[in-house]
Amino acid sequence: MNVGLIAIGAGVAIFSCALAGLGMGLATGKAADAVARQPEASGKINSILLLGLALTESTAIYGFVTALIMIFTLK
Repeated sequence: MNVGLIAIGAGVAIFSCALAGLGMGLATGKAADAVARQPEASGKINSILLLGLALTESTAIYGFVTALIMIFTLK
């Protein structure tokens, strides 16, 4: 298989990591704004934020593992 195509495929798989990082930053910023507006709801906001961050991080990990598999097995 062509090595250039593998590199492009791995780059596309890693793209999910970059977007996950962007999404995590936006979510954290919105949660900080929400806590600043309603400090009494901070516990509920934090629990929802942590659940969302965990799901977002799993997407990034899946993309990273996919890229590693593509690089090391498709030669």
